[in-house]
Amino acid sequence: MNKILYLVVPCYNEEQVLPETVKELTIKLNSMIDSGLVSDKSRMVFVNDGSKDKTWELIEQYHQENPLVLGIKLSRNRGHQFAVLAGLMTVKERCDMAITMDADLQDDIDVIDEFVKQHYDGCEIVYGVRNSRETDTFFKRFTAEGFYKLMSGMGVDIVFNHADYRLMSRTALDALENYREVNLFLRGIVPLLGYKTGIVEYARKERFAGESKYPLKKMLAFAIDGITSFSIKPIRMITGLGILAFLASIIMVIYTIVGALAGNTVSGWASIVISIWGFGGLILIALGMIGEYIGKIYMETKARPRYQVEKFLD
Repeated sequence: MNKILYLVVPCYNEEQVLPETVKELTIKLNSMIDSGLVSDKSRMVFVNDGSKDKTWELIEQYHQENPLVLGIKLSRNRGHQFAVLAGLMTVKERCDMAITMDADLQDDIDVIDEFVKQHYDGCEIVYGVRNSRETDTFFKRFTAEGFYKLMSGMGVDIVFNHADYRLMSRTALDALENYREVNLFLRGIVPLLGYKTGIVEYARKERFAGESKYPLKKMLAFAIDGITSFSIKPIRMITGLGILAFLASIIMVIYTIVGALAGNTVSGWASIVISIWGFGGLILIALGMIGEYIGKIYMETKARPRYQVEKFLD
């Protein structure tokens, strides 16, 4: 018996790309159904993440016109990661496997067949991994690859060059439901689930319309969330810096004593200023890093709902 596939597509202000996305995904799903690769109960579900344009109106329209289109409306904007999670948790009882992907069609939908085939071969999770970054600017490529290397260096189990284009089986989705953290970083959580995994390489395309929803400011915030949610190495680095600062202070004490014995009693203002600013900077960095962790603990202890589904068009 062919399994039921759901395509989960988070949307935020995607009215410019949605018509083409629905068209292309409809063609892809129908071809997979006709070939017998997936069940005719397979669907695509668009998750409206508090869009300010006509995204939700378009989803409602396509739901009326196209039997393959479902829609989820969140009560407010919660961010990409929560929109993905809301979609997965809402449909997991209806499907045997789900693939998450962006609405801009930069993820190559032609490899969806390979995702499903690897699942049939026994993989509970299949990661979509970019095979190159030739379409990125130098800055984008440098920062993105640096992000993955930094995360690995911090001890986070993360798949290199993988974003959120992945297949998860019903088994994996049930396991994901047990992870209740408010500070959500799916790229770090999913590898923790275990199970047999596979990788599908693809070339990411240019965005054909609209604007990127991940400017530099959001990318930096996303990176900080990922690091502080999965690693305590920054705290250990602060301890290391404190030890180095203490050793530096001992060296300065010895330098001062030697200078006094040598008759050089004029203290250099440069060394004083450098010491003040240097240690002051280290203290502020340490306080900021510790505050980041305390803030996450604060948010987790509140145990607030991670999202609210206002409406589900099924």
